[in-house]
Amino acid sequence: MRNATISTHAPPFDREHCVHAVQSKDARFDGWFFTAVLTTRVYCRPSCPVVPPKAENMTFYPSAAACQRAGFRACKRCRPDATPGSPEWNHRADLVARAMRLIADGVVDREGVPGLAARLGYSARQIERQLLAELGAGPLSLARAQRAQTARLLIETTALPMAEVAFAAGFSSIRTFNDTVREVFALAPSDLRARAPHARAVGTAGTLTLRLPFRAPLNPSNLFGHLAATAVPGVEEWRDGAYRRTLRLPYGHGIVALTPEATHVGCRIALSDLRDLTVAISRCRRLLDLDADPVAVDERLRADPLFAPLVDAGPGRRVPRTVDEAEFAVRAVLGQQVSTAAARTHAARLVTAHGKPLDDPEGGLTHLFPEPDALAAVDPETLAMPRSRRATLTTLVAALADGTLNLGVEADRAETRARLLELPGFGPWTADVIAMRALGDPDAFLPTDLGVRRAASGLGLPATPAALTARAEAWRPWRAYAVQYLWATDSHPINFLPA
Repeated sequence: MRNATISTHAPPFDREHCVHAVQSKDARFDGWFFTAVLTTRVYCRPSCPVVPPKAENMTFYPSAAACQRAGFRACKRCRPDATPGSPEWNHRADLVARAMRLIADGVVDREGVPGLAARLGYSARQIERQLLAELGAGPLSLARAQRAQTARLLIETTALPMAEVAFAAGFSSIRTFNDTVREVFALAPSDLRARAPHARAVGTAGTLTLRLPFRAPLNPSNLFGHLAATAVPGVEEWRDGAYRRTLRLPYGHGIVALTPEATHVGCRIALSDLRDLTVAISRCRRLLDLDADPVAVDERLRADPLFAPLVDAGPGRRVPRTVDEAEFAVRAVLGQQVSTAAARTHAARLVTAHGKPLDDPEGGLTHLFPEPDALAAVDPETLAMPRSRRATLTTLVAALADGTLNLGVEADRAETRARLLELPGFGPWTADVIAMRALGDPDAFLPTDLGVRRAASGLGLPATPAALTARAEAWRPWRAYAVQYLWATDSHPINFLPA
């Protein structure tokens, strides 16, 4: 029989590990697990600033939803709902991780549990059982916890009426919203707003300003440098120290500005429909790889003596990803065997001709990147590129448009990579760069990439693809991060924040 102070659904670490993390207030484990205090019925992040409870009064859960389901309320001091997400859900490829990525993308709120199950190809009962076994909460409870977190964000950072907050956060009724906020935070919505330092007014465009937390360290140079250097005119830009881009969202569109700061990423979002807030935040976090565990990544890579100097020189590198998987796949094809500047030019032409126009109050951004359906209807003869690349592009967009190729967050990475390699014009480099940046595979590797090979040779690592792949076995499961460190040895603009 289990000890009474251990939850039914265990966190990803043993009890002794969890107790030590709480007693040392170790922020590295925020989001990995949650501490519930039996005497106060409050749950906290491991780094909560209050005096830690006695070990016998601690119990641990792998998710905030499991804490709420067990009757605990969120701590008012450490705000455990505002922690970075668990890195497990981005780097794992199993059913639970794929389900968690879809829940973060708002699928349960929009399509219900049957929609979640249909996307994953499992029955609703199988998904419920696996989520309960690992996270202590089913998909409805997990989605409810996410709605509560979004509601708190809107309550504390905007002056929106509570009715608008409720529906923007995804609640079906004002009553459910009120009951959930009281249950999770032990405060009425109006009291929660009164405790906030100040509420910011929201303009007609639904502009919000918030902070995106991350696990330190975070090296912004290659992350924002890559996004800025490869920005497609009209869709992306670097302005006043921020990366700005347009977003296609389930209920409308948005424009986001992301600014690297010492302790967080500043985020300013203008939405055509506030119901898209949760999804927009999730996609921005995914774009910047903010739920990564840089300590675990860097420790593994630093174990290679030839690699250690790279990590020590700039720890905390992230993998720049994407907010739109289909968009990135198209851009990967456009970038085959051409310079960064040429790839941007090709993409900008597609955007101008086939993207959906939108208004940017600040100027600079003009379009959403064209959807696969729009590109599938394009006459290939109008595309200014070699005939072989035209064939590759048209085959790709046709597969994306008719659904035979799925690059969504729920996609099976190994299966999708195999399908990409079956398409004409798709070699290992194109498939792997899509796996790394669109599918989010933390172990995707690019041994044939010229920059990777040149960096490897300069470090004394094997430079041939086969030998380098063999050496990179020691870097698993973080080879995508190894690519970022190798690229960073070059003087290419992708490795530097713009002035």
